[in-house]
Amino acid sequence: MKRLQLNLKGEYFHQIKSGEKVQEFRLFNDYWKKRLVNREYCMIDIKLGYPKSDDHARIESRPYRGYEVKTITHPHFGSEAVEVFAIWVN
Repeated sequence: MKRLQLNLKGEYFHQIKSGEKVQEFRLFNDYWKKRLVNREYCMIDIKLGYPKSDDHARIESRPYRGYEVKTITHPHFGSEAVEVFAIWVN
């Protein structure tokens, strides 16, 4: 089966790794619809930036548990509420 890969900024990578953050958000747009809707993945690879494939300190692999669609307000997306895919990463 396929693996979903998410490249993250350091702040979000470390929050996920520590268990503080349980969902990673991606805008609800055509790009992410194509990658998530009606797709099956076995694992999710959470990466700090764009590491080499053998840099295991910067890659967390976990079972893929799906996503939900939410409306959130988050500084990363601006001051307006936006619809996102909330991908489970815990």
